[in-house]
Amino acid sequence: VQLQASGGGSVQTGDSLRLSCEVFRETNGAYALGWWRQAPGKEREFVASITINGNWPYYADSAKGRFTISRDTAKHRVYLQMNSLKPEDTGKYYCTLSTASGNGYDVWGQGTQVTVSS
Repeated sequence: VQLQASGGGSVQTGDSLRLSCEVFRETNGAYALGWWRQAPGKEREFVASITINGNWPYYADSAKGRFTISRDTAKHRVYLQMNSLKPEDTGKYYCTLSTASGNGYDVWGQGTQVTVSS
């Protein structure tokens, strides 16, 4: 396992969750870490990303203002704080790594399920 995500669960609309991903591989030279999600019957979609050294957070429009991505390099972790959750946030959330600029997100973790009910 190179990326281990945790923190998913079943919550109500308006609740918060904090996803955590532990990075079990060398990241020297890597470009960025990201969170993606996939809802049942839908394609995977980008949620948020951050550079490998914890700078330049970037969000999908659906996440802006509600989600915060952060990086703890000392603990080899990346987090996704999700507030004001909506039913449309339901899906499996994947922690991902871009090993080099231009490679896209080429390393994927196993995902953690988030279910938001109304």
